[in-house]
Amino acid sequence: MPHDPILEQRLADALTGLGLRHEPKRMFGGVAFMLNGNMCVGVSNKSKLMVRFDPARHEEIAVLPGVSSMTIGKSGMRGFLFVEPEAVDDRRSLEKWVKLSVAYVGTLPKKATTGAGKATKGAKPAARTKAPKPTASKAVGTRAGKR
Repeated sequence: MPHDPILEQRLADALTGLGLRHEPKRMFGGVAFMLNGNMCVGVSNKSKLMVRFDPARHEEIAVLPGVSSMTIGKSGMRGFLFVEPEAVDDRRSLEKWVKLSVAYVGTLPKKATTGAGKATKGAKPAARTKAPKPTASKAVGTRAGKR
């Protein structure tokens, strides 16, 4: 099932309305919006809002109307929830979730991107050089002629 393109556009508009640069990225069969390389909000393949927030607030937020757990395998992901389309059917309710996510994701360190455009967990050198391996003629600790 494809995701809801209208919800995708509403999310893009909400993020733009907050003055945020965002990047849509295909994920989870839907679209996630990245802020500084970190997933913020998105639309699942079942057209539910995906929202990321402070994991320390998970129990508090998980009891709000219209939410369900995001799971990988059998365990729920703390700090990530799905929100039913009916719970974000107007601009104000959608913005509430977007602002909740932006408030948390804005505290995360920016992820650097590689040349292929994929985000990484921190700035890394563009190229790593390896120290040359010693050759047999330069081996340390050998004694010639000893048997």
